[in-house]
Amino acid sequence: MTEAATMSRRVEEPDAAPVPASGEPRGEAGSPRGFGARIAEFLAASKPAIGIGAGLAVLVLVWLAISHLIGEVNYDDVVAALHATPLGAIAAAVGFTALSFLALSVYDWSALAHQGRKVDYPLVALTSFCAYAVGNTAGFGPLTGGAIRYRFYGRLGFEPADVARIVAFITIAFGLGLAGVTALGLVFDPVDVAAPVGLPPAILSLIGGGVLVALAALLGWSAFGSGRIGWRGASVALPGPRIMLAQFGGTFIDVAASAAVLWVLLPQTDLGFPAFIAVYAVAIGLGVASHVPAGLGVFEAVIVAVIGRTAPVDQVLSALFLYRVIYYGLPLVVASAVVATLELRRATAGAKTSRVIRVGAQLSPRVISALTLAMGAALIFSGVTPAADSRLDILSGILPLPIVEGAHFLESVLGLGLIAISRGLAHRLDGAWWAATIAVGLGVVLSLLKAIAVTESIVLSLLFLSLLATRREFTRPASLFHQRLTPGWWMAIATVIVSAVVVLFFVYSDVDYSHQLWWQFEFSEEAPRSLRALLGVVIAAGSLAAWSLLRPSKGKTGAPTSQEVALAVAILADQPHPDANLVRMGDKSLLFSEDRRAFIMFGRQAHSWVALFDPIGPRDAWPALVWQFVEMAQAAGGRAIFYQVQPQNLSLYADAGLRAFKLGEAAQVRLATFDLKGAKRAGLRHGNNRAIREGLSFELLPPERVAAEIDALQAVSNLWLAEHKAREKRFSIGAFDRAYVAAQPAAVVRREGRIIAFATVMTTARKHEATVDLMRFAPDAPAATMEFLFVSLMLALKDDGYEVFDLGMAPLSGLHGSPAAPFWHRLGRAVFEHGERFYNFNGLRAFKAKFQPEWQPRYMAVSGGTSAIVALADVAVLIGGGLKGVVGK
Repeated sequence: MTEAATMSRRVEEPDAAPVPASGEPRGEAGSPRGFGARIAEFLAASKPAIGIGAGLAVLVLVWLAISHLIGEVNYDDVVAALHATPLGAIAAAVGFTALSFLALSVYDWSALAHQGRKVDYPLVALTSFCAYAVGNTAGFGPLTGGAIRYRFYGRLGFEPADVARIVAFITIAFGLGLAGVTALGLVFDPVDVAAPVGLPPAILSLIGGGVLVALAALLGWSAFGSGRIGWRGASVALPGPRIMLAQFGGTFIDVAASAAVLWVLLPQTDLGFPAFIAVYAVAIGLGVASHVPAGLGVFEAVIVAVIGRTAPVDQVLSALFLYRVIYYGLPLVVASAVVATLELRRATAGAKTSRVIRVGAQLSPRVISALTLAMGAALIFSGVTPAADSRLDILSGILPLPIVEGAHFLESVLGLGLIAISRGLAHRLDGAWWAATIAVGLGVVLSLLKAIAVTESIVLSLLFLSLLATRREFTRPASLFHQRLTPGWWMAIATVIVSAVVVLFFVYSDVDYSHQLWWQFEFSEEAPRSLRALLGVVIAAGSLAAWSLLRPSKGKTGAPTSQEVALAVAILADQPHPDANLVRMGDKSLLFSEDRRAFIMFGRQAHSWVALFDPIGPRDAWPALVWQFVEMAQAAGGRAIFYQVQPQNLSLYADAGLRAFKLGEAAQVRLATFDLKGAKRAGLRHGNNRAIREGLSFELLPPERVAAEIDALQAVSNLWLAEHKAREKRFSIGAFDRAYVAAQPAAVVRREGRIIAFATVMTTARKHEATVDLMRFAPDAPAATMEFLFVSLMLALKDDGYEVFDLGMAPLSGLHGSPAAPFWHRLGRAVFEHGERFYNFNGLRAFKAKFQPEWQPRYMAVSGGTSAIVALADVAVLIGGGLKGVVGK
């Protein structure tokens, strides 16, 4: 097969790539998978459950350790210590919190500077503040700072890989900075750290000094060396010395200030502040490594184990509670107030809104969601702790006992509901907004009825007002009840419930358990009330889990009816992109929007529901349709995948909780400037002239002429399939179906009147863009046949007024191979460079590059937690018509 013939097929899909390129495990062709492969498949499928199990095991062990450490502490003593905290210490803690969050903006600034990107500092500071306010609360759980950064930077034109590098830079820089600050503590105050960890001070000083020397060497290499660091031929550019020094400085201020927040709240201890910073840094690192949301319990265990040796444990617990409220809760409340204020200003400013105000509106769903999550947890914890006796005395003279009991129970269960609702808020669902508004409003009333909880009621009122202020940001018309909670969200719920159980046993450790507790109803009986509230939360969580597992699957799959295909064809006729003509094959299921103005065509392989391209239809119908598809896949226990989506639409999929992976780059030729003149097009010009000398002629047949020549076209197709021992593909490429081919124009090449090559041409009534699908040629066709066909077709389309010709995608093209790039990029780059035995990646791009196209990235968006390799393997099976089609041709 000639290069032109091989590379001219519009096969951007992995249909010609055998299984090793797509990630499907197999041994020899046709052999069953071995025991090891089945075990690996089981582990991959069970990864979410294993992750939750491991996280819960860590959480339970940590809380058991804390319970042992605080076994002699009384809850009343902790409350007394809390009330005895000086106001000056609280004010200082608030000030150090502000300083820490100000220093955190250095991380984003340095990451952008390292990439050579410039963004106004107010925007960076606002994004950083919101990202850390949310990320600190949720940790690596259901809401992350990375999602906020993606939403913000993606709107500024950053590709997903760019955002991934920013997040990776921040993570690595924080890790190095944390190591440096810990090392300083070990060097300057090793004696205080030695006793808790059981190591000689000299050893600790040596370790700290070694870390500092390594960091200094890294800085020196950046300033005076090559500026790159690598291993085994792979290298990454280090930040410049100015950026690195700014990063170290920002980390030092951040860690020192955040440690000072807890330091000023703790009782007097023998541990010096430098040593305390080292202990604090270790506690933070272990909390992050545990993957428990917000490091809840892990951080506390380290602090109690170390500080509790030389200070009263009840005062340490009081300080830890205030630290969580001030450093975690207060910034989240402030962030919610800020984005709500910016949203109100945006509503009043109209078209004159500043970029800062617009950014606030973009970030508000995630921030409001995080505060809703935090308040849900707060209501559950409030339900297992007693109210002040003075407040209960007041209530006893105003309200009957059943109202107080009912309010206490309902608000605890409502807390679990808020946690579940917060996921819908993160995805901007209108149903979640209505549910949250009603639930939070009800919570304000219940908090007063159960115990006159003024502070709780004030924060809930702020959340209520923030929801009202940001109403127009929650516009996704998707059902809240169809949302399937991901493993991260179940881990967050489990963390809250396990922690609430521990708190309950700690608070009422002096109450002997008896079955009679469940039936005691008195104003003064707080233990039974808390016990019933926790039982309600557990039952509600179990019911939610059962509903998630047992609810009926919705959505239809299978071949569409002829009426549905006709409606889809009518819709695509008025769209600019012609790829959707693949719907004419009738081999893909169709999902229409509720108003029938737009549709998604998709296929199902194993647990993957794969949508081909972006939705087709008016742009305003896309958000609801994307959500409809994601819901349908999740309701069936599957994962949603959008294959070959365009970069300008990525925020749409991010809002639906999908992650983007770059597939390659599409080659698009601007026909207005395409001709055969000049030195750059000399190769095309000479090839075209040679084809004409060899007696080749070109013709663009309209559909009615195609029908008349269908027998000749099928003869060429059959010869092509036999010559290459290939089988028809499907899904993202058409097959030779006589009705399908006859419904579209066809570009044909003749020699001596006989058709020797053809390509089906896909267009729409807009006449904006054209592309080709099936490309077949006879074995005796000259080498330059397909190149001649493409050149002649583009010139004919140009004369007919078309603006763009899409040559299709070069798979895995444009991926970064740098060690700093995401794993998917490095894997794809390696396959692109070394996978020629499986697929002619370089040759395909080189052929398309002859036409001097513009390269535009194409992405695959997959449900969160789904491996890109697994998703692409399922897509490959869909395209190949089964595993046999992937392994063979």
